This record gives sequence, C-alpha cells and structure tokens, in this order.
Amino acid sequence: MKKDDCIFCRIANGEIASKTIYENEEFRVILDLGPVTKGHALVLPKEHFDNLYELPEEWCKKAFALAKRMAERMTEKLGCDGFNLLQNNKEAAGQTISHFHIHLIPRYREDGLELSGEQQSPSQEELEAVRQQLS
Repeated sequence: MKKDDCIFCRIANGEIASKTIYENEEFRVILDLGPVTKGHALVLPKEHFDNLYELPEEWCKKAFALAKRMAERMTEKLGCDGFNLLQNNKEAAGQTISHFHIHLIPRYREDGLELSGEQQSPSQEELEAVRQQLS
C-alpha cells in the first residue's frame, strides 16, 4: 500500500514524472536526479516499506533479483567497468527518504567516486567479541 505523503510512493506509482528506465507491476526503476555517476538509478517498490527491516522477504528477493538484472543491462548498454549496489537503512546509514530503495551505480575507471570509508583495525579480541555477539 502506498503512502500519500511519500515522494517515492508518488514517483513509483507514476503520480510524479520521472526518467523511468524500467517498470513492472511491483517496481519502477528511475534515473536518479542527483547522480553520482552516469546512469545512477533507483529501484523503487510501488508499495511503501520504510526500509529493509520492513521489507517482506518475497519483496526482498524480487527487489534484488531486479537490481541484478538491471546491473547486467546497464553494464552492457553503458559500457561501465564495474557496478555498486547501495542500500541505506535509517538516517545513521545515510537514508534520506524513508522508502526502501536500491541505488544502482555504474562505475567507470577514474570516475573519482569513493564509497568506502577509512578501514578500521579491530583487535582479535574485538573481532571475537563481535563474532560471539552475532553467533
């Protein structure tokens, strides 16, 4: 079910114009209006889910299968040298619109885009503590 006050719901359901590159009954894939590389696009479900935590598993499977197909198509058509899929959840992780979406980011040699932060160097004890926490 879509939310009337969600801009991504309105875009995904065709109420707001977008540069759509793919659409089916459940998803719309649009070009990002503020792209970080040529071809940067977003996979938007037509139903509203705030983030990955709310996304039902079946929708998750469909969303990531579509992202894979789009990455293959975009790599072929745009001739990019690599590809990033980016999916942010909640404000602390960089999510700015509370509607689940996947960023499709074609990568080109020398595009200058840096998505990774500075790598940490945890001790073996810290790694073991995290492993135990997650096991």
